[in-house]
Amino acid sequence: MRKAYKTEIKVTQQQQNKIKRTIGTCRYIYNMYLAIQKEYYAETEKFMSGYDFSKWLNNVYLPDHSNKQWIKEVSSKAVKQSIMNAERAFKNFFKKQSQYPRFKKKGKQDVKAYFPKNNKTDLQVQRHRIKVPTLGWVRLKEYGYVPTDSNVKSCTVLEKAGRYYVSVLFEEDPTPETYVYTEGIGIDLGVKEFATVSNGEVFGNINKSKRIRKFERKLKREQRKLSRKILKRKRGETATETRTNLDANILRVQKLHQRLSNIRLEYVKGVVNTLVKTKPEFITIENLNVKGMMKNRHLSKAIAHQTFYKFKEYLIRKCKQFGIEVRQADRFYPSSKTCSHCGTVKKDLKLKDRTYVCSECGAEIDRDFNAAVNLKMLETYTVLT
Repeated sequence: MRKAYKTEIKVTQQQQNKIKRTIGTCRYIYNMYLAIQKEYYAETEKFMSGYDFSKWLNNVYLPDHSNKQWIKEVSSKAVKQSIMNAERAFKNFFKKQSQYPRFKKKGKQDVKAYFPKNNKTDLQVQRHRIKVPTLGWVRLKEYGYVPTDSNVKSCTVLEKAGRYYVSVLFEEDPTPETYVYTEGIGIDLGVKEFATVSNGEVFGNINKSKRIRKFERKLKREQRKLSRKILKRKRGETATETRTNLDANILRVQKLHQRLSNIRLEYVKGVVNTLVKTKPEFITIENLNVKGMMKNRHLSKAIAHQTFYKFKEYLIRKCKQFGIEVRQADRFYPSSKTCSHCGTVKKDLKLKDRTYVCSECGAEIDRDFNAAVNLKMLETYTVLT
């Protein structure tokens, strides 16, 4: 079983320059492959594999372009991986699993530098540091988090909001454990409350907390400053606003976005860990149409900040680790409109109705708790793990 550990690293100025050059080269090669592939397909209606593009790049393109020799100054393995990532993006598009590959922009920070393990000495992990190929020893910010007794396969270095991270992939032997499971639970996700569980537990909306609102107010101020600076540059008023000030403002905005994202992600992980620790026999969730929900302009921002996809992704991974079955209801199953006592469907239930009142049996129950109980008792479902 393979498992990755991601943590922040402390790099020197020389290592920062190497990482930025490597990431910039990988981004350039990725975009170059997309452009060449598009022209090649238009002419021949055939697909150029990543291996063929790599041979053309090293044997034809670079010898004829002396001004592009800086491509060879970074890790060849990282460049090769960026080509394979572009090839995988095209294959996923042909399989109708993703959209048409798009060019990576410089400011998007979605490019990573991949370093595989070639021998026993070029990739080593110690308690407080890690040895990365072409970078040398890099100090870890969190000591003891990355294991030192497992088989290292590869590592990936990335930059985000002025910080540098490393993700180390290990090959671990799973240790079989036996658990005593309790009865299953159903989870209803929402905007007012993040999650309502059929056992009566309710997890509030972290976006309504003072901590989140404090950072959001600060983010608005920094975005206003950035907008004014960009407007001045467009008008030609560059005497007072230098590029350095603009870059510093952009970095502040990026850090605030990253801080808010980290707070929300940690809250989601805490909710999942709390649910999994009860060791239920199964967990039933809804198949939410988040893309359709985002079309509501009044709730789109609140829905996006709830990070439902991250919750589902982390829940499946954690339940797989503990052997818990994750069930998913049909997308059109009316969990909120169905009475958990008698099964009557109330078709005229509106979003503002927070208490479910059954017209048949007269039961009065909280709307979200009613949906969670219905999910728990669901008999037709899809198993995700």
